[in-house]
Amino acid sequence: MLPVGLTGFPTLLALLAQAGVADGSLIHPPDMTSLAKILLRWLHFLAGITWIGLLYFFNLVNVNFMKALDAQTKGKVIPELMPRALWWFRWGALVTVLAGFTYYAMYIVAADAKNAGLNTWGILGWFLLVWLVAFGIEYLMIQRVNKGSVLALLIGLLVIIGAWVILWLLGAPSESPDRVADTLSNKSLSIGIGGGLGIIMLLNVWGIIWPAQKRIIAWTKENAEQGTAIPAESAKLGRQAFLASRANTWLSLPMLFFMAASHGDYIWFAR
Repeated sequence: MLPVGLTGFPTLLALLAQAGVADGSLIHPPDMTSLAKILLRWLHFLAGITWIGLLYFFNLVNVNFMKALDAQTKGKVIPELMPRALWWFRWGALVTVLAGFTYYAMYIVAADAKNAGLNTWGILGWFLLVWLVAFGIEYLMIQRVNKGSVLALLIGLLVIIGAWVILWLLGAPSESPDRVADTLSNKSLSIGIGGGLGIIMLLNVWGIIWPAQKRIIAWTKENAEQGTAIPAESAKLGRQAFLASRANTWLSLPMLFFMAASHGDYIWFAR
């Protein structure tokens, strides 16, 4: 038998819902557009918490934990732990970016582009092009630069240039005589930077971290079960995966800052 408080709670909710629906003062069901926005943002937040939470776990906890294990223990832990963790990690990253990009394209950029007399697909095309090129350059950096401090400096300069290009391309005043606004909104421009960093982070996950870790996990499992030697290439791949993961950790800080800045009262880039 449930306590009175628990049995009475559903009844109380039912009464409140009934009262609100009856006079329209308490509950206001969203229309389909509002519901789609709510669900997209909820999915974006949920997947993002999963992704970034695991990113911080890997960098703040798992790296030093693995260093403390001997080879035999690693042979048991890595094949069991890492495939599960990396599954949630990589799919969380993908869902985060897809849900966020869909919301950005449909409900933020589209409205701003209309007000500024600009083409929505043109804006999105430039947005993607800038950050895809930035990732391509970063990918080459990680392949060739092994020193973490040098790589951090280079990636820092790269994302600053990328952000400047976004503001130069998308923040310039419109020349259309039918415009309502002179440029895109603060929200569009802030997410144009923060979301762009998220795209680089996603591509780091799927283009560098996961391919390298997948091979390392397989080699570690074969070594534990069959005694097969782990190839020397494992160290190089492990280093690249580590550098990409560490880059993602640092990139997450400005990424989250600009995503948060897009919703504040303070105007950073446009009025």
